[in-house]
Amino acid sequence: MTQSPLSVVLAGGGTAGHISPLLAIANAVRQLRPDARIKVVGTSAGMETRLVPAAGYELAVIDRVPMPRRPSGDLARLPARLARAVRQAGEILDAAAADVVLGVGGYVSTPVYLAARKRRIPVVVHEANARPGLANRVGAKNAAVVGVAFEETKLAGARWVGMPMRREISGLDREAARHDARAALGLEQDLPTLVVTGGSSGAASINAAVTAALPELAAAGIQTLHVTGRGKAAADAEGKALTAPLYRQVEYVDGMELAYAAADLLLARSGAGTVSEISAVGLPAVLVPLPHGNGEQALNAAGLVDAGGALLVRDSQFTPEWIRENIIPLLKDPQALKTMAEASAARGIRDADTRMAELIVEAAERKDS
Repeated sequence: MTQSPLSVVLAGGGTAGHISPLLAIANAVRQLRPDARIKVVGTSAGMETRLVPAAGYELAVIDRVPMPRRPSGDLARLPARLARAVRQAGEILDAAAADVVLGVGGYVSTPVYLAARKRRIPVVVHEANARPGLANRVGAKNAAVVGVAFEETKLAGARWVGMPMRREISGLDREAARHDARAALGLEQDLPTLVVTGGSSGAASINAAVTAALPELAAAGIQTLHVTGRGKAAADAEGKALTAPLYRQVEYVDGMELAYAAADLLLARSGAGTVSEISAVGLPAVLVPLPHGNGEQALNAAGLVDAGGALLVRDSQFTPEWIRENIIPLLKDPQALKTMAEASAARGIRDADTRMAELIVEAAERKDS
């Protein structure tokens, strides 16, 4: 058996999509093994520089080594840059006397995977997206165990464990929290409620369609909470913050569990975190995948849409007319919303953080057995 304290090194960073599940797993490891020594590896340029220390964990940084997408001088320099990052990762693993490594993908994970392999330290991988990223495809090849957020994710030996998330979300009882959430967000208690969000950076096309549809939403007795994204407040013709009947806009919500509890229907992009969270809490949704990238957002949404828990609409087709023909009738049909909520909740996994923590401890203990 592994001698206490267990030493766990977690690798990931750049965006909230990597850092949020990483921190949820770290918290679950600490709950399972309170004496565990935990260190997070990131870069000096990502959101981890703020979020990891704020969560109470030590952050060590290595060089950021992105993969060039076309032939260039950066491609020629890649081997030397990667070798340097692997050396840096190895020094961190040695200093931590790591028993096990967890990686959640992104630029920082590949060097840590390679350094751990060289030292025969077991690697546990968590992949958040339905379409795996390059780092986790590399890491999964020699991993002790691979956990995935979506059943449809294709990685060798993958186990469907769900998406680790904050306990405030995974433990949310939407019905019990609705009254207080609507009060906190300045919403009416008894009106059908649409919550719109494009994520922390906003979604211009969603924002434009929603603001154009506000008169019809209000005429139908539907109130709208519009989370526009930082710096992307909806403006009127004079450039002032838009006001309209039954409409409230905020740039962000401190704790999306409030928005989830207040909503009868969520309108959002289909990032992996959003899709997993709405399934966990059983919230009906209309999902508008990003129109660019590698198509992973449409794949993230596919299982939930097929199960009946969400509607999917292409960004190019999401218009005020689509809102009038689809969202307004849905919000006026409580039974349809209830059916969608049940379908969503049936796919939801609320204990992914604990499942991943158990896999990490098991991998470390197998190494020492």
